[in-house]
Amino acid sequence: MAMEITGKVLQIMQPVTGEGKNGSWKKQEFVIETLDQYPKKVILQVWGDKVSVLQSLKPGTEVKASFNPESREYNGRWYTDLRAWRVDVTGGSSSSSDNAYPVSAPQDFDAPSVPPVEFKDDLPF
Repeated sequence: MAMEITGKVLQIMQPVTGEGKNGSWKKQEFVIETLDQYPKKVILQVWGDKVSVLQSLKPGTEVKASFNPESREYNGRWYTDLRAWRVDVTGGSSSSSDNAYPVSAPQDFDAPSVPPVEFKDDLPF
C-alpha cells in the first residue's frame, strides 16, 4: 500500500549501518512536518544506496514523500516503519535544479529484517 505525505523537512538524522542475515545494510531517517492547519511531525526512512538522496535536502525544504507503511512484532511489541521510496521537492529552500529524487520503486525494495531497538518506556504520555 503506497501512501504520500507533503511537508517541510525539519531534520535529517545521521545514517545508521549494521549487519544482518542478508549482509550489511544502511538506513537514514528524516522528519517532515505536514502543512496542515494542525501540523504533525512524521519520521520516514530510506534504505541502502538511496541514503545519498537525503544529502541534497536541507531543513526547510518542502517535499512530497511516497512511502510504504510496514509494521512488525518483536518481543510482544509492535513497531511501524514508514519507508520512503520517492521524495520530490515541491518548494522551499532547495537549490537543486532537479526536483525529483526517486528513492526506489516499492517492488524493488529489499530491506533486511532487522529487529528494532528496544526503548525504555519513560515517555510522559
